[in-house]
Amino acid sequence: MNSDRFLRDNATWLGAGILLTFSSSVGQTFFIALFAEPLREKFSLSNGDWGGLYTIATFCSAATLLVIGRMADVVRVRTLAMIIYGGLIVLAVAMANVNSVLLLAVIIYGLRLCGQGMMTHIAITAMARWFARRRGRAVAIAGLGVSFGEGFIPVVAVSVIGLIGWQDTWLAAAVVLGVILAPTVFFMLRHERKPGVDDADHSNAGMRMRHWSRGQVLKHWFFWALIPGMMIPSFTVTALFFHQAYIVADKGWLLSDYVLTFPVFSGCVLLFSFISGLAVDRFGCVRILPVYLLPLTGGLIVLGVAGPISFAYLYMGLMGATSGIAGTLLGTLWAEIYGTRNLGAIRVLAIAVMVLGTALGPGIMGALIDWGISVKTQVFWMAAYTTAVSVAFIFVARKIGIERRVE
Repeated sequence: MNSDRFLRDNATWLGAGILLTFSSSVGQTFFIALFAEPLREKFSLSNGDWGGLYTIATFCSAATLLVIGRMADVVRVRTLAMIIYGGLIVLAVAMANVNSVLLLAVIIYGLRLCGQGMMTHIAITAMARWFARRRGRAVAIAGLGVSFGEGFIPVVAVSVIGLIGWQDTWLAAAVVLGVILAPTVFFMLRHERKPGVDDADHSNAGMRMRHWSRGQVLKHWFFWALIPGMMIPSFTVTALFFHQAYIVADKGWLLSDYVLTFPVFSGCVLLFSFISGLAVDRFGCVRILPVYLLPLTGGLIVLGVAGPISFAYLYMGLMGATSGIAGTLLGTLWAEIYGTRNLGAIRVLAIAVMVLGTALGPGIMGALIDWGISVKTQVFWMAAYTTAVSVAFIFVARKIGIERRVE
């Protein structure tokens, strides 16, 4: 099956995947962080307070995700997606009317669970289960929604906030979700895809030609070895996006100039999603592990030494490269190693780890800022960590390769 035919024959399901991941934007840090200043001002929160609230809410969403994430194995994609859309619409309306810190924490918890957590989980799990031979490309294509959101939404949202205010912007988001996105996905998924002839169940089996259970995965060394590398991109990118207003002010940049770098970020996410998708389909996921954090390391160093706003474009591009690779790599790795029969239950373990990273990042960075630790120092620490993990992954990839050869 050539690429044109693959896209043509599966356009409906791939398109639904794109819309699902795009819809997750309302619960992603790059969107919520745009409202940091008015929310901090409204409730008199310091950087540490705001980051701590976000950390607690996101941590709770990760814990909840471990419980409900396995629904992706037993509930039809369309049905589960409509439930999550309903939750996001209610939460967006609630954010427009938030009147207490407690309610703010509950709303952020719900946005993180339904948006970043379940909406992306539904989409990527479906792609990884529906496709075997073209799994890398399918996951990369579905991930386009996040890239479009990252590149398009911040620029538009800043303009909309300026025109109608931050509260009405949340109401506008609820309208877009309820009137445009949810009905379109409902229509597109009226027929759910089944694995085709070249995506048969035996092709979807994992290591040792079996479908692993979640319990078996938790007892396997590979999952635990990956945790340091799974967590750091979400930790780093979320922390930097969450505190972007502080970083922009610290660097002497204008926020209106800084948001113009988001298309660079999303463009690199898009480019490297497709490059890594092709690489995954050709070489497998494991061989990519040792290199996927290297662009992030470079981006952190650039941010640390950054002067004029031009540095921000390179920094965002390098971060986008790792984000694009990670989205494809970590979306397909579990199916390749552990099979697809219990993919929802297994993949949610990895999602919970990544969401935990997004929970810890803003809180830790915010606390360090309050304690007088500069952003420059923090990003150099992060760069040292990502370098160490990349070296460790050379040995992890080699060991899993040996284990697979002796099956």
